[in-house]
Amino acid sequence: MQEFNVVGKPVIRKDALDKVLGKTQFAADMKLPGMLYAKILRSKVPHAILKKVDTSAAEALPGVYAVLTAKDVPGSNSHGIILKDEPVLAIDKIRKIGEPLAVVAAESEKIAEQALALITVEFEEIPAVFDPEEAMKPDAPKVHEKGNIVQLRKVRKGDVEKAFAEADIVIENVYRTQMQEHAYIEPEAGVAYLDQDIVVLNVSTQNPHFDRKEVARNLSMPINKVRIIQATTGGGFGGKLDISVQVYIALLSIQTKRPVKLVYSREESLVSSTKRHPCVIYYKTAADKNGKILGIEATIIGDTGAYASYGPGTLTRSAVHVTGPYEIPNVKVDAYTVYTNNPTAGAMRGFGVPQVAFAHEQQMDILAERIGLNPIEVRLLNVLKPGSTTGTGQVLKTGVGIGETINKAYQKAKEIAGEIF
Repeated sequence: MQEFNVVGKPVIRKDALDKVLGKTQFAADMKLPGMLYAKILRSKVPHAILKKVDTSAAEALPGVYAVLTAKDVPGSNSHGIILKDEPVLAIDKIRKIGEPLAVVAAESEKIAEQALALITVEFEEIPAVFDPEEAMKPDAPKVHEKGNIVQLRKVRKGDVEKAFAEADIVIENVYRTQMQEHAYIEPEAGVAYLDQDIVVLNVSTQNPHFDRKEVARNLSMPINKVRIIQATTGGGFGGKLDISVQVYIALLSIQTKRPVKLVYSREESLVSSTKRHPCVIYYKTAADKNGKILGIEATIIGDTGAYASYGPGTLTRSAVHVTGPYEIPNVKVDAYTVYTNNPTAGAMRGFGVPQVAFAHEQQMDILAERIGLNPIEVRLLNVLKPGSTTGTGQVLKTGVGIGETINKAYQKAKEIAGEIF
C-alpha cells in the first residue's frame, strides 16, 4: 500500500490545545476599551406594512449612544448571497417574524434592552402565507412584489412519457421534509472597531470575503476600508454564510467612533438564522419487471422563506441530485424556489441533497418490495458505473466507486450479521 505523508496519518489539530484549555477567544469573549453593546429590535409579526419607527425616547435614554433605522444605512440597505433582496433594516415592509427594525448601541446590554423597549413601531398587519404550495397560487399574498416564485430550475433527459408508457411498474408518492435548525453551539457574534479610517470586524463567520463586500456596499465605503477577521467560529454548518451581525456593528462603530459588540441570544439566533429548506417532493418512478429504472418525473417545491439566501442554488442542487446515484435514461424535473413568510432558509450541510435523497431512496425501497428483490440488489442493478450518464448528461469516465462500495459493505454486513441479510 502506498505511504502518504498526511493521508492515513494522525494529525494534531493546531487549535486543539487552546480549545481544551479554554484559552481560545470566540467573538463573544472579546472585550475592548470603551466598548459599547448592541441590540436589535425585531418584528413580532410575520407580514406587515411598516409605517413608522419612532426612536426618540430610546435616543434620550442615558447610556445610549446610537439608535439606527433604515434611514441611517448610507449604502444600499440590502444583502443576499444570490439576490440582494433582504434589507439590513426594514424599510417599508415586514416579511417575517424577526425582521430587524432598529439597532441600538449602549454602555451595557441592559441599557440597550431598555432602549429597545422604548422604540415604538407603527405597522399594518397584512395576510401572510406559510405554505409554499399556497404561495405559488396567483391569489396568494405577495411576499415580494415580483411574486413568490423565485426560480424554476428544469432538468430534461430522454423521453419521460415513453418511459412511463412502457413501464411495468410505476411508483408515485409525495414526500415532505421539515425545516431544520443548525443549532451551532455559538450564536452569531462580532466586534467592530475603527483602525484610523478602516472599520475592522472580528466576527463569527464562514464567509469573510462575502461579508467584506456586503459591509462595504451598505456603508457606501471602498472595499479597502473594510477588514473582516474571521474569529474562531463555534459551529456553522452553512448557517454562518449569510450576513448576521456584520453590517450592524460596522454601522454603529462608525457612528459612535467606539468599539461595538453584538451577540445574539439563543432565541434571537433561532428566530433570525437561516434554516434547511423544507421541501415538498412529488416523485414518480417508472421501472421494468426486473427492477431496472426506465425514468423518473419529479416536482420539487422548496420553501426559501422570506428571502432567497442560497435558495436558488439549493434547489438547483435538489434538481440535479433527485435522480440519486442511479443511471436513469429518462428524466423530467421541475424545482421551484418559493418565497413564504417563514424564516429564511439558506445553506446547510448537504445543500438541497438530503431532502431529495430521502425521496429517491424511499422510491428504491418500494420498488424492491414491489418486485420481491433485496433492496441492495435493486440498487446495484441501477447504480452509476464508469461510462454511465447522469441525469444532466454528464458522462462519468472515472472515479465511480459506489457500486463497489455497496458490494463490499453488503458482504461485510452479511459476514457479521449472517442471515439477517
